[in-house]
Amino acid sequence: MDAPGFMASLVAGGVAGASVDLILFPLDTIKTRLQSPQGFNKAGGFRGIYAGVPSIAVGSFPNAAMFFLTYEYVKCLLHADSAPHVRPVKHMLAASAGEVIPFSLVQFPLWESLKALWSWRRGHVVDSWQSAVCGAFAGGFAAAVTTPLDVAKTRIMLAKAGSSTADGNVLSAMHGVWRSQGLAGLFAGVFPRMAAISLGGFIFLGAYDQTRSLLLEVGRKSP
Repeated sequence: MDAPGFMASLVAGGVAGASVDLILFPLDTIKTRLQSPQGFNKAGGFRGIYAGVPSIAVGSFPNAAMFFLTYEYVKCLLHADSAPHVRPVKHMLAASAGEVIPFSLVQFPLWESLKALWSWRRGHVVDSWQSAVCGAFAGGFAAAVTTPLDVAKTRIMLAKAGSSTADGNVLSAMHGVWRSQGLAGLFAGVFPRMAAISLGGFIFLGAYDQTRSLLLEVGRKSP
């Protein structure tokens, strides 16, 4: 990846990360409270859902910038002379290099595959808004299939010190939710999570593609 591409990925990633956190932080707070074993109202309800938004957004800029820089660089390295049917695996590897979480391993290969399919159907590279739509679908699907893991993470974070759940064993936490609440417990908050992450995927990946395209265009026009 050349210097303009390096800078474009770095800045566009930061802009995308800050944008999505500023807009969606309150929805994530509501989702977490819905998953709380105390219940939504006792966990805080709608009170203070904007608390901490500025600091989160400032912190997300460098994190998202480094994620996308790593993602694009690894993707560039791995895509050399690669067959199309192998590329989803390479997108998974690139995403895991940037951030090793199950969500990214589902979202990014699906996002890239949807963009490639749309590009093939239309006969041209997708526009930024089309990339955003693909990001929304990819994010919603990834959100749905990883909800049990998110519920387990939330239970571990909210568990009382010294309890078995507080030990941090995700599988144990999921088993505990299954025993006490069944399938409904494992997928608690799935629809708000899907809605928030679909919107987040639209903003995050759309803003990234749009900002990166603009920066690369400016770079090409500069003497």
